[in-house]
Amino acid sequence: MSQETTSREEQRMVRAVATARDAALAAEVVELRSRNAQLGRALESRAVIDQARGMVMALGPCSGEHAWDLLVDVSQHCNVKLRYVAAALVATTKDEALPEQIRQELRRALQRLHTPDRR
Repeated sequence: MSQETTSREEQRMVRAVATARDAALAAEVVELRSRNAQLGRALESRAVIDQARGMVMALGPCSGEHAWDLLVDVSQHCNVKLRYVAAALVATTKDEALPEQIRQELRRALQRLHTPDRR
């Protein structure tokens, strides 16, 4: 009878370990799917930001680094995420109007870009 009890206990332990492994695996799958979705959104945002950066480089004219800084500056002054500023700027290529706040701040930022440093 003692061997039978031990065998049942071992089976319960094996099932418990398997269940714990399954739970850990399921949690890892959920985390990886979430991370994958975040990376997908980041790649999409990056493409739009790079397009807007190119537009600013042409409008400036300025380097890629200055264009990046200008977009970040507009984003911060408007208190709007960079990806939204970039998307709004890129949307102007499809005859969509640039939101007034972004338009005004972009104009100011372009003016600051060409104002000599006053040191």
